[in-house]
Amino acid sequence: MGDLKRKRGRKPKNVVAEANAAASASTSTAVDDGAVVAVPTEATKQDSQTHRRGRGRPKKGGNHSEDDRSDMAASPERRAPRLYDHNGAGDSIAHNGHVIVEAVAAPPQVRWESVAAAAKAASSMDAVVKVFCVHTEPNFSLPWQRKRQYSTSSSGFIIGGRRILTNAHSVEHHTQVKLKKRGSDTKYLATVLAIGTECDIAMLAVSDDEFWEGVSPVEFGDLPPLQDAVTVVGYPIGGDTISVTSGVVSRMEILSYVHGSTELLGLQIDAAINSGNSGGPALNDKGKCVGIAFQSLKHEDVENIGYVIPTPVIMHFIQDYEKNGAYTGFPILGVEWQKMENPDLRSSTGMSPEQKGVRIRRIEPTAPESHLLKPSDVILSFDGIDIANDGTVPFRHGERIGFSYLISQKYTGDYALVRVLRNSKILEFNIKLDTHKRLIPAHINGRPPSYYIIGGFVFSAVSVPYLRSEYAKDYEFDAPVKLLDKLLHAMAQSIDEQLVVVSQVLVADINIGYEDIVNTQVHAFNGKHITNLKSLASMVESCEEEFLKFDLECEQIVVLQTQKAKAATKDILAMHCIPSAMSDDLKT
Repeated sequence: MGDLKRKRGRKPKNVVAEANAAASASTSTAVDDGAVVAVPTEATKQDSQTHRRGRGRPKKGGNHSEDDRSDMAASPERRAPRLYDHNGAGDSIAHNGHVIVEAVAAPPQVRWESVAAAAKAASSMDAVVKVFCVHTEPNFSLPWQRKRQYSTSSSGFIIGGRRILTNAHSVEHHTQVKLKKRGSDTKYLATVLAIGTECDIAMLAVSDDEFWEGVSPVEFGDLPPLQDAVTVVGYPIGGDTISVTSGVVSRMEILSYVHGSTELLGLQIDAAINSGNSGGPALNDKGKCVGIAFQSLKHEDVENIGYVIPTPVIMHFIQDYEKNGAYTGFPILGVEWQKMENPDLRSSTGMSPEQKGVRIRRIEPTAPESHLLKPSDVILSFDGIDIANDGTVPFRHGERIGFSYLISQKYTGDYALVRVLRNSKILEFNIKLDTHKRLIPAHINGRPPSYYIIGGFVFSAVSVPYLRSEYAKDYEFDAPVKLLDKLLHAMAQSIDEQLVVVSQVLVADINIGYEDIVNTQVHAFNGKHITNLKSLASMVESCEEEFLKFDLECEQIVVLQTQKAKAATKDILAMHCIPSAMSDDLKT
């Protein structure tokens, strides 16, 4: 073993090359079917003993014959070049009256898979673009105007069909979107084809043919296993050129999507995802896209936790758009459920020891098939896949995942076979799936906010952007408890139901004493229940009674004289430079 130890500053002796050189000094060959076989002769044996030398450089001044030189294990740089024929044999050389055929090893095999993977990775990086967007957000606190515009930059990548994918939050409330390719100095105008708020994905298109020259679309890969290497490519803060960060898949589960306020399948990786990386692809070692970077966990106790939208969610978004011509969303079953891990709880519902499932707590009144399922039903399976007592289903080898993953694989309007246990009897229902109708929506899908003004009272419909505008990013802690309770637990009783509040009171003589009313829910007008803001505006505008009476929360009421309130409204609008007493959507 001591002879094989490498010394610093020296190259290890090439034993194979030395043997080949010794064999080629004096050999007779037998050729059979194109193969070259070296057969040593007696002269070869004597030569090898006579001319065997130790390591080191040859002695100076010595007269070395061709045999001596042929016996040296020369370095690859000094070795004479050899010509190869189609069979891999070397040239015939006349030497000392003998015909010697050099036995030459075939050239090293090129791993074309590695070359192709490297080329694919380079092509995928060329398909990553920088997204420049100018945003003009609505002012939800003053809904008749918009905020000052601002600009952001993010990432995106080219897919098939001359389309580009990025994050929905990258182009939300967009006024103008431009794209720049890698290595280019030209920005191209883009149009937004679809925005998926729930999955945080947006699809763009560029009409300029010059943009598509010299680029190849990114291909999608399969869902990666844990510990698989991923590379996140994009244009994060800290520079203008493309950036590459690498890591591995750390976890795969149902995640909370911050932008969409939904829970879908997501990948956790340990590669850094910074501001500007949003919308960039996460590539595997073959250069195929396995996800889209979209959010990261920022906390003093964690490092390098990033999240990626996986390919099943991406393909659902793309196929939904191709199927319907627009984004329709991810459907829900329309129930709230409870785990059945307690044995006494299972026994009380009539479950046998081998049965597993989850108990229905509440049912969404707006769900298409809400009349089929009932509270306290136990869901045993979804589309033939058994559900465990903790609400999980088999996912991959050694992995389980929440059964909401099965629902998210469906499309709006699809049907699913649901097997339930009710009063110790097993029933099956073919249930239609639809999107979630929230009482307080997470987004208003790019529309301007609705409002109505009468007598200085500004009425608005509550949404998550409205709460964020009123109470900043910590609205979940600072907003009134009653509104938060509605946000977290209330269910819409009808498709068009809204939560209407008095957002503020524009001070005037007509509303003296009411100035402190802020973000207070309105329950009824003149004794009639309010369904939404449009119904309230319609009732007030058509009111012929002497007084306008609004029933607010906590038994509070507001009373205004009808004719005085309507007359004062015009002066209040002029004072605050408000163009109209109601938003355009309420006029139709």
